[in-house]
Amino acid sequence: MEGAVDVRKSMVIILGVVVLAVVAWGSGISLNTGTPGQGAHPALMTHAAGAQPAALAPEVLVKVADARLATAKYAMDLERAKTDGYMIISQMIPNMGYHFLNPKIEGFDVTKPPILVYVRRGDAWQLVAIEWAYPKKPATAPIKGAQYGSFGAACHYKDGLFVEATAEAKCAKTNAKSGAEFTFWHPPLVTLHMWIWYPNPNGIFGEFNPLLTPFNKD
Repeated sequence: MEGAVDVRKSMVIILGVVVLAVVAWGSGISLNTGTPGQGAHPALMTHAAGAQPAALAPEVLVKVADARLATAKYAMDLERAKTDGYMIISQMIPNMGYHFLNPKIEGFDVTKPPILVYVRRGDAWQLVAIEWAYPKKPATAPIKGAQYGSFGAACHYKDGLFVEATAEAKCAKTNAKSGAEFTFWHPPLVTLHMWIWYPNPNGIFGEFNPLLTPFNKD
């Protein structure tokens, strides 16, 4: 119990640091994070080696504040997110997190994100980002400065495991490794992350986050 309490205290301290990080993004102050460790995702290395993220526009800072207020109830409470309809759709993706989808949420509203992205340490979960997924890049950016990532076509299973597949017909009814039940398939997607609950040196819209490296094995 004492170990779990220590972990939760550490998580709360980290959340406090995030406030400073958001201010840094808005003012154009760079976050000195050093060089990512070995074994980082190639896409992460490309982003980390690029130019510093641009300062956020005032209207985006307002959206960030709105999003944080709306999702604060989920920041350290995954069970509440599940109760509200979010279900796991991925295990830990290195330097990104575990993904939870609410299939009833549609459209772009920062106060109602369809995907919540978490990291964990033991039994403690922390919200780090919110996300949207599109079949193709939006003709008009849903938020100023938006940057996009990608996710290949895949079969998803009830335990969060997924298998790349070009068509739903290629999805097995149960996962070969875990035996988990098939839930859905999707074509290639364009993704949009907002790192509102964890600082990201790649910017608030970065696809990967090198600061999550310590969570990659959890």
